Amino acid sequence: MAASIREKQTAALKRMLNFNAPPLKNTTESVWKVLIYDRFGQDIISPLLSVKELRDMGITLHLLLHTDRDPIPDVPAIYFVMPTEENTDRICQDLRNQLYESYYLNFISAISRSKLEDIASAALAANAVNQVTKVFDQYLNFITLEDDMFILCNQNKEHISYHAINKPDIMDTDMEAIMDTIVDSLFCFFVTLGAVPIIRCPRGNAAEMVAVKLDKKLRENLRDARNSLFTGDTMGTGQFSFQRPLFVLADRNLDLATPLHHTWTYQALIHDVLDFHLNRVSVEESQGSEASPAGARPKKKNKKSYDLTGADKFWQKHKGSPFPEVAEAVQEELDTYRAQEDEVKRLKSIMGLEGEDDGAISMLSDNTAKLTSAVSSLPELLEKKRLIDLHTNVATAVLDHIKSRKLDVYFEYEEKLMSKSTLDKSLLDIISDPDAGTVEDKMRLFLIYYITSQQPPSEADLEQYKKALVDAGCDLSSLNYIKQWKAFTKMAATPANYGSSGVKPMGLFSRVMNTGSQFVMEGVKNLVLKQHNLPVTRILDNLMEMKSNPVSVLVCFSLSLRPFIFSLISTNIKHAIVFVVGGGNYIEYQNLVDYTKARQGKRVLYGCSELFNAAQFMKQRQVCLTVVMNLYYTHCLLNNYSVVILLLFKC
Repeated sequence: MAASIREKQTAALKRMLNFNAPPLKNTTESVWKVLIYDRFGQDIISPLLSVKELRDMGITLHLLLHTDRDPIPDVPAIYFVMPTEENTDRICQDLRNQLYESYYLNFISAISRSKLEDIASAALAANAVNQVTKVFDQYLNFITLEDDMFILCNQNKEHISYHAINKPDIMDTDMEAIMDTIVDSLFCFFVTLGAVPIIRCPRGNAAEMVAVKLDKKLRENLRDARNSLFTGDTMGTGQFSFQRPLFVLADRNLDLATPLHHTWTYQALIHDVLDFHLNRVSVEESQGSEASPAGARPKKKNKKSYDLTGADKFWQKHKGSPFPEVAEAVQEELDTYRAQEDEVKRLKSIMGLEGEDDGAISMLSDNTAKLTSAVSSLPELLEKKRLIDLHTNVATAVLDHIKSRKLDVYFEYEEKLMSKSTLDKSLLDIISDPDAGTVEDKMRLFLIYYITSQQPPSEADLEQYKKALVDAGCDLSSLNYIKQWKAFTKMAATPANYGSSGVKPMGLFSRVMNTGSQFVMEGVKNLVLKQHNLPVTRILDNLMEMKSNPVSVLVCFSLSLRPFIFSLISTNIKHAIVFVVGGGNYIEYQNLVDYTKARQGKRVLYGCSELFNAAQFMKQRQVCLTVVMNLYYTHCLLNNYSVVILLLFKC
């Protein structure tokens, strides 16, 4: 089986940390060294390599570039930074200060010739030319979160956010800079993947601008056969494959309902209701029943962080499961652990028997082997207990949000709205219910109703809804934006189709309704998801299955000299990458994972310019104080002719 993007990026990092030489499998001795990175490098490394793994590779210290660092003159230093002017200036300062024995400079993306000359001049002036041992462009300017998921950046993500792309007062030069940033990261992704994609994108939006620039950059690199990053020994990370993947570029404006949707799967719920980024979740610890002394300040809640990594088997198995299944699985793991713990205690008790009667001696001989086995498995048992405690704490924090905000009710209602099913309760009743969710929950629900409805509500009904929302404390700026967006999508194209989604309630919980359970699930609905394809997944399905009715008019870039209108090609597509310009979410990611599971032999990766939850997405919308439809023409040079792209949102 082909290596995943996480495995390829991890291998590239390990090679870099071994002085850009392949790690030797049989050697146990490592050269001690220092790792110097900036915030971008830290974000790339942290989801892939633990501190223990860094130590095993000889990294004794890992420090941020822009901190006060003491000289360590007898140790080599590996730098992993972006090629910015600020970073190159600090590297030049390190050379002048003679901080380390030797310098291995690794740039996350390609460094320009002018900045390279600045470093060379500084090395010459500091008489440190021989100490600069290697300089590499690593082409690792993206963050891998899962085997099949990546994002472009975590630092300065506001520069390529949905708001940044769609604001009306953006200058042509600013838009070009945003597109160049996105294309640079995507180019690094394909270099690491070791594949040249066949690009598909819809017309007339930011996704097409990205496709044009990426196509141009790939062709320019392939034309230079001697220095191409996709052929021969010049490939430092990936291995070129002639099985070209399909690369589907989508624009966030294609589907604004899914980022607002309340979800029901474990990973997406954690991202929605807790502080979760770069595979680390922070949970507030309960303070117990101890009361603060009279007149004293209330105790500040402590936050505990947990890493949810690929080494966690429970996480890998259940991150895409509905929350009730996760609660039952945690309880089942806890019961199994307690049974194993009780067995160890029982064996210890037997081994402590006094006297030398025949029965005691016989019992000892029978149980010695069992106790030896139990002791040898103790480290594994302790690790299992740690993971159980982790998921118990995280799932309990999620459950508190579900119960206090009635998220199960919101999820079920929104699924019915999106699938055009019969509603058993009026929308106005939920908005007006003071006990049903937060202000944000009510606004999200109404926006989904407004986006997915075939016909917008009448002015009288809309005023009634707006009054209820204002009475509940909602900010209506997002609604004004969605009204303008919906009016345009009705003129420009067919609204997004959310398929025959839906949920069905199941019976009572088996393991988590008893009195001894860690989870009190009383009052929470046991909802089971019905498989359906979201708009992005439907577009991918049309392309991979070669269906005759594409969702929208697409442009194809196949490294030819001119882009051409998408046409059916009799190629069996096995590997696809879906990338959303303007931001993505775990709901779309899980939908693509479920889609892939049902199609044996297919591989699908999901990527986005930034990863946001509903609150963060709405905040970008609420930056807009007034929302007025505007037409903006951005002129892009496409192979000697100009294309006009309409940017239609004022925010």
